[in-house]
Amino acid sequence: MKNLKKIGAFLLVIITLLIIVVGVFAYTLKPDYSGEKELSDLEKEVNVYYDDYGVPHIYGENEEDAFRTLGYVHAQDRLWQMELLRRIASGGLSEVFGADLIGTDKFFLSLGIADASKLTANNADESDVGVILAKAYLDGINQFIKEGPTPVEFYLTGIDKKEFVLEDVYNTIGYMAFSFAMAHKTDPLLTTINAKLGPEYLNGLHVGSSVDTEWIKNYNPTSSDTIQNNLTASVNKALGALDIPLFEGSNSWVIAPEKTKNGKVIFANDPHIGFSQPSVWFEAHVETPSYSKYGYHIAGIPFPLLGHNRKVAYGLTMFENDDVDFYFEKNNPDNENQYLSDNGYVDYEIITKTFKVKDSSDVVFTYKKTNHGPILNGIADQIQGERPIAMSWLYTQMENKVIDALFGLSHADNLTEFKKALPKIHAPGLNIMYGDDEGNVAWFATAQLYEIPDSVNTKMVFEVGKGLPVDKKFIPFNKNPQAINPPNNYVYSANNQPDSIAGMLYPGYYLPENRGKRIVQLLEPKNDWDLDAASDMITDVISSVDPEIVTNLSKYIDVSLLSENGLKAIDSLKMWTGNYELTSIEATIYNRWVYYFLENTFEDELGEALFKQFLGTHFVKRLIAPLSKDEESVWLDNVNTAGIQEDIAAIVNTSFMDAIISLEKDFGNNMDYWRWERVHSIEHPHPIGQIAALRSFFNVGPFPVNGTREVINNLAFSYDKTGFYKTTSGPSTRRLVDFSDVENSISILPTGQSGNPFSKHYRNQAEMYVNGEFRKMMMNKVEIQKSKEILIFKPKD
Repeated sequence: MKNLKKIGAFLLVIITLLIIVVGVFAYTLKPDYSGEKELSDLEKEVNVYYDDYGVPHIYGENEEDAFRTLGYVHAQDRLWQMELLRRIASGGLSEVFGADLIGTDKFFLSLGIADASKLTANNADESDVGVILAKAYLDGINQFIKEGPTPVEFYLTGIDKKEFVLEDVYNTIGYMAFSFAMAHKTDPLLTTINAKLGPEYLNGLHVGSSVDTEWIKNYNPTSSDTIQNNLTASVNKALGALDIPLFEGSNSWVIAPEKTKNGKVIFANDPHIGFSQPSVWFEAHVETPSYSKYGYHIAGIPFPLLGHNRKVAYGLTMFENDDVDFYFEKNNPDNENQYLSDNGYVDYEIITKTFKVKDSSDVVFTYKKTNHGPILNGIADQIQGERPIAMSWLYTQMENKVIDALFGLSHADNLTEFKKALPKIHAPGLNIMYGDDEGNVAWFATAQLYEIPDSVNTKMVFEVGKGLPVDKKFIPFNKNPQAINPPNNYVYSANNQPDSIAGMLYPGYYLPENRGKRIVQLLEPKNDWDLDAASDMITDVISSVDPEIVTNLSKYIDVSLLSENGLKAIDSLKMWTGNYELTSIEATIYNRWVYYFLENTFEDELGEALFKQFLGTHFVKRLIAPLSKDEESVWLDNVNTAGIQEDIAAIVNTSFMDAIISLEKDFGNNMDYWRWERVHSIEHPHPIGQIAALRSFFNVGPFPVNGTREVINNLAFSYDKTGFYKTTSGPSTRRLVDFSDVENSISILPTGQSGNPFSKHYRNQAEMYVNGEFRKMMMNKVEIQKSKEILIFKPKD
């Protein structure tokens, strides 16, 4: 017994010592928010005040010092995120995570982002102010890499820290640009449907530009069955391999003084991005004698994509224009290394790439390239031996001036200066929203657009010799969609269809009218907007369209077929306002019903695999409303029931009864337990959180959350058979700037400011975000200087 006690005491000592060692180790990995540090190449001292939420307020005597300091403080909170984002486009994920990411690395290397980044960085003008500041920012990152603690993720994955160079900035921008694009998820799938089922089925998907929508108005005072399906699957697999944010949609509106209580512009913006941990934005407030900006930065990019000061505010949403096209190519039957061009058979360009793989030998692979772009066959293992298909993407085909544009936007202090930077954004397509202290409100669609004949369907893979020419006819920027100080005294964007561009409807992957319609519905009648009302609006969870869909569908319901719960459910739905609060029962019933309506309409023709891909596209969201009243749709008949012709009534009734039965199975017969909070949740995943034992440490959540897809508080999910809705994307920040009181403008992040799991700012905004709360974006220097934590950077001798 005594020996057992001795052993127990010994083990207790060992465990205690281990806890102490781990605790001390963890403490050394925490970011420093106070004290003094030396930085090389600083001219003068820079003071960094950290507020209660970990936002650095950087005060420097010149911009170069301030951006060098920004790089350091950004890195100490987000170095791991910077590392991952720069690796995506350059094929560096397999080196971190192993063989499972080989397909992803092949795919992104073949896009040519890394090659374009290298070319742009090599051609950068070293005397350009934007380049000088970008390099100062990178110097700050690299000094943290050299002297600061190593984030825990580097220990867990076994990779070494390496310095950042200008090329990495462009690689991160390139990944961001590709994640904006929708064509890679849509065009191949639609081509498969057309080839497999015919044009009648394609027309029944309502994928074209629609005149029956909520338009964003311009106002300027001046035949293979498998290749396309496999391509879509491979792209989805590449993008979904890691929990890294994808850009999805967004809301923004800017209200002119004529419609506000205090006679000043109110600016609102909530970009919708895939949820991840750390969250995508790093907030930083920078002040020098020549520069003032409270900005939102992406890891590894020196200039903010969103920002404001006392003079201007700007933000973005996704334009959703179509700048990616796919082309079938024809091999020379006598030489597989040649393809048919306008000048006869010519040689493919053969490109060889090599990348590292963790715990394995390097991978060497080759791919072919035509005048349209890379051939994607063979890059993903499932696309072998099919018709060659090339991808043309405008981003890699034009001179890249995006960094110049971001520098210009962040340094503009009035509308004239701001407009000068906009034409430099050739891709990705963005809606840039603007407001200022002079009372101007504006919206600009920024992208290099080009002419597309009406006869060309850009949402299909082009057949050999058809489609758009390689040398496109570009549209001048002043013809892009835009609105400056329109007579309705507001501008907005919700990724919906813009009005005609240069006399034509420009093709794209626009989202349904739901959010746009609700924004207009709220903005139009009210002329006394203030910050409180705007903050209520940005967290609005009412769908303007879903009750209309219920009305369309419910007229086909045969009540004689319904159970007791079915009768209660349909009566309740008919009274529903479209509210997606946590306690809503109708929201749960509606979404189950819509899923089964889609399944019973489409899965018989598409099959399980294609149907799953179909549910993940943007156009499905646009499809539900028109389909709910399309009695002639060819999709309604079940092809598996020979001799029976199903109509919309049959599909609607079957789907409603399926929904009720599934809810009773999941939650019982008492409808009080069918609340939205039981099926709709949010979790912010960290890549290492995929390991079950580490999930609770790295991931944030899950939490039940109100809202849904395509309401203003847009929390997106894809339907599946489970009937549970784990949100994958939503507001990456909710941000409101009131020019009548700029210093009390408000914001929130989904999790926290820091990406370091040992930081107190790693998750301290998560519950506030779920609850629709806000915090101040501090700009008052006297108030900021009262901060308890001050980090002083001094020039290194």
